[in-house]
Amino acid sequence: MAGSQSDARLSDVRFLTVAEVAAVMRVSKMTVYRLVHSGELTAVRVGRSFRVPEHAVHEYLRGAFQETA
Repeated sequence: MAGSQSDARLSDVRFLTVAEVAAVMRVSKMTVYRLVHSGELTAVRVGRSFRVPEHAVHEYLRGAFQETA
């Protein structure tokens, strides 16, 4: 039972490519890779590429915005 609930929540997660994250944040793909490798931005490795949960991008930007305010 618990597994099916977590599977349902996981299917609700929207994953973005590095290029999509770069476009949303208006930075280069290299900047996104640096954030992922430093651990500042959560990502999942799929083969040789990364996928970033959309909520992780929003959390990162929210935190960055609060630091500057």
